[in-house]
Amino acid sequence: MTIESLPGSSGYLDLYPERKMSYFKNPYVLGLTVTAGIGGLLFGYDTGVISGALLYIKDDFEVVKESSFLQETIVSMALVGAIIGAAAGGWINDYYGRKKATLIADVVFALGSVVMAAAPDPYVLIFGRLLAGLGIGVASVTAPVYIAEASPSEIRGGLVSTNVLMITGGQFISYLVNLAFTEVPGTWRWMLGVSGIPAVIQFSLMLFMPESPRWLFMKDDRSKAIDVLSKIYNFARLEDEIDYLTAQLEQELQNRSKVRYLDVFKTKEIRLAFLAGAGLQAFQQFTGINTVMYYSPTIVQMAGFESNQLALLLSLIVAGMNAAGTILGIYLIDHVGRTKLALASLSGVFVSLLILSGAFFAESSNSTNALYGWIAVLGLALYIGFFSPGMGPVPWTVNSEIYPEAYRGMCGGMAATVNWISNLIVAQSFLSLAEAAGTGATFLILAGIAAVAFVFVIVYVPETQGLTFEEVEKIWKERAWGRDRQDAERLLEQGNES
Repeated sequence: MTIESLPGSSGYLDLYPERKMSYFKNPYVLGLTVTAGIGGLLFGYDTGVISGALLYIKDDFEVVKESSFLQETIVSMALVGAIIGAAAGGWINDYYGRKKATLIADVVFALGSVVMAAAPDPYVLIFGRLLAGLGIGVASVTAPVYIAEASPSEIRGGLVSTNVLMITGGQFISYLVNLAFTEVPGTWRWMLGVSGIPAVIQFSLMLFMPESPRWLFMKDDRSKAIDVLSKIYNFARLEDEIDYLTAQLEQELQNRSKVRYLDVFKTKEIRLAFLAGAGLQAFQQFTGINTVMYYSPTIVQMAGFESNQLALLLSLIVAGMNAAGTILGIYLIDHVGRTKLALASLSGVFVSLLILSGAFFAESSNSTNALYGWIAVLGLALYIGFFSPGMGPVPWTVNSEIYPEAYRGMCGGMAATVNWISNLIVAQSFLSLAEAAGTGATFLILAGIAAVAFVFVIVYVPETQGLTFEEVEKIWKERAWGRDRQDAERLLEQGNES
């Protein structure tokens, strides 16, 4: 079988172009994607809701109002939990499967939401944030891998990006909820408490969802795997897909016993893949996205809009742009490609951060001019408009497809942990850095990081649009050892077959 005839390869798609749209219309594939993507909704809701809830938590707890460190801790303790959850999530996924990992994440997150809503003091609230973060961390590893493994490769990028759409949709919903509860007694308790509802919904739906077919193959449960695949592919494609998976996973099973965390750094091709994946996850955070989402109401107030309700309303518009941009990204990621989309996104992010920086520098020198406040809000909107279609979905999509099957859960978990650690660093330091260096200087630093990220993508991230997992693996081997060695190995394989 040639590469061009492999199911899901670009050559195969050229032979059968009508099949791409048929997969988007398959209700089974869409049901799997949306159900798994609710994990992204949990992440997005929590990210957005704390930004609004924090305004009212400060009103209820004087000690929080007087301490930027305590405010940062309330925000970032969920990230500490997410780091632990993501680190454990790779192992949970590989050992128990994608479905059970999702169910575990839902239970832990729902428990965290109850603790947050009932918290009598800031310290119990922080513990609730930790529990919610544990659930989010496991879900952040599981959802992209589950969707990718149940998706035809022709539309894999778009479907994995649906998880990012759920994240941005969750952020948008959180701002609507924040606005809805601004005049209700116990404002922030309601805001945080209702976050458990999506977890309960996903848990209920996930009970009826199948396990990942690739994971079932790895566990030698071929009959269940074929049953799942038969609902994803038509009969003509099904036979090819089964043969392809069987051939690939026989090799993976031979390698599975040798898999160790140390191999990620010792094996050159896996090390290069992890560098690209983890680097994208780190730059997604260090270019400031969750600074904008966690603190957007606070940033709006820094820009001179003092009313809580007005700050939340303007932040709702920003969150709406985030969701709309992600929808655009779902289309572009499988048409433009991963690297081009990331580069275009980072270019716009760089310019937007310069606008934000300039607005805050100007506002600090002339605080009576309201124009600078509106320029800052415009900068926020432009930032989201450029970030959300590109650097929002690209890191998660690339990380779901660049690792060999035997290392996918492990490396995906490690890369997600890098994302959460980076997220924690930014969330825990933003307000303090803004107080020490000034908000304008802080955004200028983020702009510099965006420029470095642009160079990183050019140098380290290959294009994976429309490629099978095997084709992506060959890219890393060629980068690690050169094309000549790959050609020699291919000739040896052909000689053994003959």
